[in-house]
Amino acid sequence: MTGTSSVELPRSVRLALWLTAASRRGGPGAPSDHAERVVAAVGGDDEPHDLHEPGVEVPETGPAAFLGSDGSAFRQQVERWIAGGCAAVALVPPPGDASGLPAMVPDRAVEAGECVLLTCGTRHAVAVPEIVEFGSVWERGHCVTWHVTETGPWAPRFFEAVGTLADAENAMRHAVIQATGALVDLDVAQWREEAAREIDHLRSGLVPAWDLPEDVPHRNVQVLTTAARLRAIVALAAQDDGGATNLWQSDQRSTALREVERAARRALSAATFLPADDVDVTHL
Repeated sequence: MTGTSSVELPRSVRLALWLTAASRRGGPGAPSDHAERVVAAVGGDDEPHDLHEPGVEVPETGPAAFLGSDGSAFRQQVERWIAGGCAAVALVPPPGDASGLPAMVPDRAVEAGECVLLTCGTRHAVAVPEIVEFGSVWERGHCVTWHVTETGPWAPRFFEAVGTLADAENAMRHAVIQATGALVDLDVAQWREEAAREIDHLRSGLVPAWDLPEDVPHRNVQVLTTAARLRAIVALAAQDDGGATNLWQSDQRSTALREVERAARRALSAATFLPADDVDVTHL
């Protein structure tokens, strides 16, 4: 793991950004053409993403449980979303933490730590990725199944939970300032050599080579980059106790890391909202 390889965006963030952009995009190309582009950008190196239809039982054992999806069901759903002029945002809560989340967010999303809220015309839904890893540490793969359920209007509750992009930026900046003492005083001289090298890369300011829609505002990209970079640093720092020498220091360090992670997740969510001049967000 070198350079910015560990700076990744959750699949829900990628799907929300690409769905909104593709739904607004005019010019050549039918919804099916745009859907292919969205699926490719969201899937990355994953196996073809699958879609779980409500009411359809998922096999847990037997040959059917191990058959890979060809991606057609998910691709067709993306096409329907685009054709319906879909607006989408992502929620990226800490896994298992439902505090501050809209009541409509299902338990599955809380467990996954991410979901997409969608509005297509007068219909609203939430899509949650179920991610299963396979392979070895040298060659790891991912199978992703999206679970989609209908819900009610989500905009007011989304903004109550996440706030504006400026709110999220301020919260992230404040969390970093508050955590600086704990992370620097306890960690800098104590990080493992390989982790220290990766931290230097993450601090270098290099922009990750993400596949994002070209019409995502520069400010949103900056927030996404900062938040993803902070999450990568937290993940490295959380692998051990750094320079903590007792239980109190370890607890202080863990608390600081959690607050940075929480603020970064909130910023990722806020940066997926791409307002359009002709959209009344109160009716999403």
